[in-house]
Amino acid sequence: MTETNYDIIILGVGPAGLQAAIHSARKGLKVLILGKNDKSSLWWAHIENFCCTLEISGEQILKTGQLQAENFGAIFFNEDVLKISPPDLMSPDGNRYTVETETRTFKTKAIIICTGTTRNKLGVPGEKDLFGKGVSYCIECDGNFFRDEEVAIVGGESAAAGGALHLSHLASKIHLVTKKINFASELVERLKKENIIIHEGIEVKEITGENSVTGLVLDNGETLNVTGVFVELGARGVMSLAAELGIQLDDTMKFITTDKQQRTNIPGIFAAGDICGPPLQMAKAVGEGCVAGLSAAKYVRKI
Repeated sequence: MTETNYDIIILGVGPAGLQAAIHSARKGLKVLILGKNDKSSLWWAHIENFCCTLEISGEQILKTGQLQAENFGAIFFNEDVLKISPPDLMSPDGNRYTVETETRTFKTKAIIICTGTTRNKLGVPGEKDLFGKGVSYCIECDGNFFRDEEVAIVGGESAAAGGALHLSHLASKIHLVTKKINFASELVERLKKENIIIHEGIEVKEITGENSVTGLVLDNGETLNVTGVFVELGARGVMSLAAELGIQLDDTMKFITTDKQQRTNIPGIFAAGDICGPPLQMAKAVGEGCVAGLSAAKYVRKI
């Protein structure tokens, strides 16, 4: 892949993202879709309630959808997004967003967010009781509260790596704790250059503290004396992306708010699928993906 400029970049390879890619690529636009399909909740599912299909595996649906999108010219890149920067009006690409993945940087006129809503938890003692008291699921939202403090990030995928880089300018010391690293080696080197301490092959046993976090107990017997624990077990989620871009969320702070054209409050940013709220069904995701793809294509044609 040598191209860096796209008309539309779609985040997420679930049914909403695939349908958005199919409809926008059919318009003759340059479309890039980012994500890892086996991370989609649909990948492991069996579908029996989707119109015009008998029982079928989610894996089969996703593979077929990718093939369809590719046949219309969409490009797939098997990496998660680390960071999105708004257009720099003073630059030659003043109408383009900058999208950074694990190893590449792309420019685009429009973005469609179809990343789903799953927020994975550790399920260890202390996590629930200390939520909001040092335990957080959004580094961009809460990172400033831990300026000049020692913190830990738990996770081995893009959300954890991107969060660690973000905190490197805030926290005094950062630990990245993970059973397995699942992001590019180039990103590992970036973390090391920022003096982020990587604990690989390690699991968390407990988060300690009474009124606030005081430590993180690891399964190798070590205790990290941290005041903050950021749980980032998957790809970039709705909260962190919204905080970064100023996207409006609903009253629950879980879902992106869109209009009937799947437009967010930020020009050039669209959203579709589970990230827009219930019902969390493939039929709704596909329909919203269709609308988002067409709306983004129309937007790109006008700017």
